[in-house]
Amino acid sequence: MPKTLPLVLVVGGGEVGSAVSHRLARSGMGVVVTDLAAPRCLRRKVCFAMALVGGVKEVEGVKAMKAADAAEARAMAAHDAVAVLSGDFRQLVSDLEPDVLVDGRMRKTGEGISRELAPLVIGLGPGFTAGGNVDIIIETKRGHDLGKVIYRGTAHPDTGKPGDILGFAEERVIRAPRSGRFRSSLELGVLVDKSDVVGHVEDTEVLSPIAGLVRGLVADGIQVREGKKMGDVDPRGSEIDPATISDRGRGIGGGVLEAIMHWWMVER
Repeated sequence: MPKTLPLVLVVGGGEVGSAVSHRLARSGMGVVVTDLAAPRCLRRKVCFAMALVGGVKEVEGVKAMKAADAAEARAMAAHDAVAVLSGDFRQLVSDLEPDVLVDGRMRKTGEGISRELAPLVIGLGPGFTAGGNVDIIIETKRGHDLGKVIYRGTAHPDTGKPGDILGFAEERVIRAPRSGRFRSSLELGVLVDKSDVVGHVEDTEVLSPIAGLVRGLVADGIQVREGKKMGDVDPRGSEIDPATISDRGRGIGGGVLEAIMHWWMVER
């Protein structure tokens, strides 16, 4: 049936943007996601952007489908599917005219975002100013304030450090040993030991930094830059299901849902 709730454009179909999109779609909103034509997602099992590669991507019972253009995306979003397409998001804003824009790119800069883009503009994490370049910010830092709706000011600053899991933070991150094209046939969710080979950048081996479960890894064929994050290993191993949304993603998604519903039902 046609949607009576807002149409939301989520910029960024990676792990966090997809967690937000999942929560909103489950709540009955029309959701359109935009990302790069060749997505650079790490935790690909929970990223709607992968629909741009395979045509369809399902995450925890919510199906996302690749759309050809804004008109098709709007039609999909009106009938209980997350629509995914690539292209310049500013042009898509003009073509789609969403009620809500969510910047889920997690770039920590807020580049290209302004409150004039949609009736409600939401930024995730640092790089935004609520009441400045966005209307609302959702806190993304793990801890007591995760998912908090911020109406004035900024989120916690970026620490530059990955979240701690069982005492492992930076140690669990897979970084590119050099610049070049990454090649790997490794499946996400496999268990590895420390220093196991998870792929190659050109002719250089990429080694697992710790023992655990490969939770994230860029897709085969992606160009990477030396020193940049290209994956992660979860030391909790088989306790983790890489095909399910993380606790952090659910917390952020809940904050976005609260913010949109308060605006839609109370403020506008």
